Amino acid sequence: MLNSNSPVRVRMAPSPTGFFHVGSARTALFNYLFARHHKGTFVLRIEDTDVARNDPAYEKIIYDALAWLGLDFDEGPGQGGDFGPYRQSERFDIYRQYAETLRASGAAYFAYETTEELAAMKAEQAAQKLPPRYNGAHRDLTDAQRETFIQQGRKPVLRARIPEGMTAWNDAVRGEVSWQNKELDDFVIQKSDGAPTYNFACVVDDALMKISHVIRGEDGLSNTPRQIVLYNALGFEIPIFAHLPFLLGADRSKLSKRHGAVNLLDFGEQGITPDAMFNYLALLGWNPGGGETQEIFSRDELVEKFSLEGVNKAGAIFDGEKLGWLNIQLLKAMPLEQFLELAKPHLQGLDLGDNSAYTQRALELARERIRTLPEIRDAARFFFSDDYPTDEAGAAKHFNEVSHERLQKLRDALAALPDWNHDAIDAALRALAAELGIKPAELIHPARLAVSGRTVGPSVFELLDVLGRERVLRRLARVA
Repeated sequence: MLNSNSPVRVRMAPSPTGFFHVGSARTALFNYLFARHHKGTFVLRIEDTDVARNDPAYEKIIYDALAWLGLDFDEGPGQGGDFGPYRQSERFDIYRQYAETLRASGAAYFAYETTEELAAMKAEQAAQKLPPRYNGAHRDLTDAQRETFIQQGRKPVLRARIPEGMTAWNDAVRGEVSWQNKELDDFVIQKSDGAPTYNFACVVDDALMKISHVIRGEDGLSNTPRQIVLYNALGFEIPIFAHLPFLLGADRSKLSKRHGAVNLLDFGEQGITPDAMFNYLALLGWNPGGGETQEIFSRDELVEKFSLEGVNKAGAIFDGEKLGWLNIQLLKAMPLEQFLELAKPHLQGLDLGDNSAYTQRALELARERIRTLPEIRDAARFFFSDDYPTDEAGAAKHFNEVSHERLQKLRDALAALPDWNHDAIDAALRALAAELGIKPAELIHPARLAVSGRTVGPSVFELLDVLGRERVLRRLARVA
């Protein structure tokens, strides 16, 4: 087992065979936070040994997803490093070398069963209500038996020879875990075409890349005893394992497509910001301890506070509504410059003009009423164009002959103001309401609707101040 003084090196090792889901993103994030907290190294390794299912488009999605979330890796494809190559498809010679080491030492052996023979073995086990596993029939073949199979043209697989006894480790999340070796079969480490299997390639790569902590999902738990057997057989140091709890849907079943979007990049298209997802995923299955109730963290705060001791054993429920709430809070709180950069793709087609001060004030108000980034277009439209929809229910309630006359009087009062600002507009509207013997709200609601097409929004005095005298008077004239 690696000692606590070993440099921290962690890895994310996705396969380019599908979309990058939120479960993978949470695993990548925990690895990233752990590495940054300990000033260690975050490695990206692409596990692309499944030639039939690999797709370059999916590999690009991995890079895009990590970049979107802001998880910059220190070593990996394109990035380089001292322990490459970082694609398993480029490491086959290395795997063959260690496979031969295992075979020569007797820790692995060739097995020559045909597909039909293996199927018959499983069928017999099923009939006897036994768990399906390799029965070790070719564990100790004689030279003559091997030669016969070779003459028959059989292509063997290489199987690990599981020792007797028990395999145990101290999991950084789950504590002491033990596995009876009799529950493990002599699993395949090299296929008949020479390709490595997952458990074998994973061990060789983690060892040669000097990975100190293997932080992965709970679904990898059953692979760990098999991998420890290989670590021992090859004389490699065993890393510290940490198995993260499952992500669950609201019904407490494992998160899947039926619970909604699970592909990470889909959330970005739906308007969730990277900071919101980063913050939210960090709190799925982890808490800073100490009785803290804080829910909104900066990235630096999460790096500072993160530890494996804070990871829960129980599954974590992915709550889309909570993610949405967090997204709203961060949209409102982020620096305006950052918000503007994120909002730009959603504002295309609107004439923002050259008045940066006006643009900034307008978008500052508009973002107060949005839940996701794509909503900024509708929320900001009336600030930059006279062509905006008017709320039909609001028009039916607030626009009539009487309100039109009042809006004409309001327009005249506002046109006469020597200074155009919040307080002057406030005073003028309230003075007119008093003169007409009505409540200020009877002017406020139709005025808001006239200049924005909306029935809700920021303070009408602030709204009129930001829109400016010319724009307000023009819009009031349209309905007065």
